[in-house]
Amino acid sequence: MKKVAFHNLGCKVNAYETDAMQQLLEERGYEVVPFAPGADIYIINTCSVTNMADRKSRQMLHKAKKMNPGAIVVAAGCYVQAEGEALGEDHAIDIIVGNNRKTELPEILAAYIEEREKNRSVGDDTEEAVSAVNDHASSFLLDINHTKEYENLSVHRTAEHTRAYIKVQDGCNQFCSYCIIPYTRGRVRSRLQEDILREVETLADAGYQEVVLTGIHLSSYGIDRKEEQGLMKLIQAIHEIPGIERIRLGSIEPRVVTEEFAKTLAGLPKLCPHFHLSLQSGSDATLKRMNRKYTAEEFYATCELLRRYFDRPALTTDVIVGFPQESEEEFAETKAFLEKVKFYETHIFKYSRRKGTPAAKMEGQILEETKTQRSHVLLELNQRNREAYMEQFIGESVKVLFEEKIEREGQDCWTGHTMRYLRVTVPDHGQELGGKICDCILRETDVE
Repeated sequence: MKKVAFHNLGCKVNAYETDAMQQLLEERGYEVVPFAPGADIYIINTCSVTNMADRKSRQMLHKAKKMNPGAIVVAAGCYVQAEGEALGEDHAIDIIVGNNRKTELPEILAAYIEEREKNRSVGDDTEEAVSAVNDHASSFLLDINHTKEYENLSVHRTAEHTRAYIKVQDGCNQFCSYCIIPYTRGRVRSRLQEDILREVETLADAGYQEVVLTGIHLSSYGIDRKEEQGLMKLIQAIHEIPGIERIRLGSIEPRVVTEEFAKTLAGLPKLCPHFHLSLQSGSDATLKRMNRKYTAEEFYATCELLRRYFDRPALTTDVIVGFPQESEEEFAETKAFLEKVKFYETHIFKYSRRKGTPAAKMEGQILEETKTQRSHVLLELNQRNREAYMEQFIGESVKVLFEEKIEREGQDCWTGHTMRYLRVTVPDHGQELGGKICDCILRETDVE
């Protein structure tokens, strides 16, 4: 029995695909082991969203080969797709598997192992003999920018024991000026609703009570299948599945939140009032250079629309500081916008120059120390906004889906999340709470 180890880098979509690849190999008799010395095969699902992600991907590939020089090292995912055939010259890599080829992994491995055994000299167990079939990695790539096929990976369990991430679409048509993802993931491709519902039913039968819908550009779900309904109809269909108590959305764009969308979803009690709206900047001038498809005022109107239909919804967002040419005035506009909206949580990212994107070639690149200073300003604002949001719920009874037992200040505790994604911790009194939804009264906030 071959021992295979996985390492995932990047987003929730990558994590889902890593789970799916692992389950494909388990079904073929492979033994999944920790990412440590001793595995026969190492599979790294790479990320390429930033130059740092590229570097981490390379580091993990080389680490795998160092842990066992005779093992088969497989590079999969976005970094592979971005670098293409050039990556085949890296002697740490034996097999390259691009996006939309991951379902073929069992067959790819079987063929490679057979070929390696055929080419191995009798009794020759040298490192050179077993490290690769030849000097160039076996490559399985397709032109991701011209495929219309959705790669139908699926899972029957996930790494998280109570919450299941469900990938419903792939690709992106937005071409934000800082982003490489449309080039590594291709155009929008939506999964068939019937396949999604079948997977959710399987997960519900396995005891999962919460599903999180995710994708590379979730808001675009269904636009490539004009004969079918879009994201709102998908949510309504999942809402009818017995056993599912919560439906949470991944990141969505402001344009998808129409009055009909907000009003309809507000009528679904299983839909979590937690919306991640990706802002990136509160300055219209910066948004335009980013090639974002809205103004700050349009974004604000979306937030107000959600607050009109939902009771104190948790609004979270992403912001990039130090985008090329971002002036002090533009940064001040972003800060003022965050103070105005009062998000529950704001994820702050310093702009990372990504080769292959229009923004990387822009004049007016911002100094790293300026990015760091602006980041600190917004991080402090985020702490204040988080605490103010959470304080609204002190003394109220909320439903918590408990997920795991942890140790806190020397005491065993259970921790979980409310529908608004407030993290709640309670002392362990000997009850098994994992996977249960319980009523709790919030006593105090604890902002890390």
